[in-house]
Amino acid sequence: MEILSHGLYGGVAFGRNSRRNYLTASFFFIGPDLFSFGIFFIERVMSLGSSAMGRPDISSIPSYVHTLYDFTHSFVPYTIFFLVLWFLGKRTFAYLTLGWPFHILVDMPVHSLEFFPTPYLWPISSHRIDGIPWSDPRIFIPNVIFIIVLYAIWYYQNKKRKTSIERAIR
Repeated sequence: MEILSHGLYGGVAFGRNSRRNYLTASFFFIGPDLFSFGIFFIERVMSLGSSAMGRPDISSIPSYVHTLYDFTHSFVPYTIFFLVLWFLGKRTFAYLTLGWPFHILVDMPVHSLEFFPTPYLWPISSHRIDGIPWSDPRIFIPNVIFIIVLYAIWYYQNKKRKTSIERAIR
């Protein structure tokens, strides 16, 4: 899935109660792609300019991107990260990081075996799911509609809550 959708899902799912939490939750939902493709994307933009946009040829992607992708798109490293936070008493922050495993869950059915299938059990298993790419209209259009509906619901819930608070104050 593309990075904007990941960020929007993360914010609305885990960070609705404050702007700071929204940004933190969005960051962790975006993080797996940011940390695996971010450096490569910056390198491409600096060398190719605007022609760097779009899906690169798989053979042009350096091996470090594949390694980072395996790490950031697996439940195994996330579980270790989460447990460390939990046992250190950072439970609220650990909750905000749940966007990371949800990113993995969302990616699993929307990545094909042809281009970065999700290695959700790396390094324990190399199993991957052959999904329908998120750019396919059968996935992309419902995704956009779902995001719009989620944010509309969130907006109207907040509006209703603010109205009831204002009435209680009067």
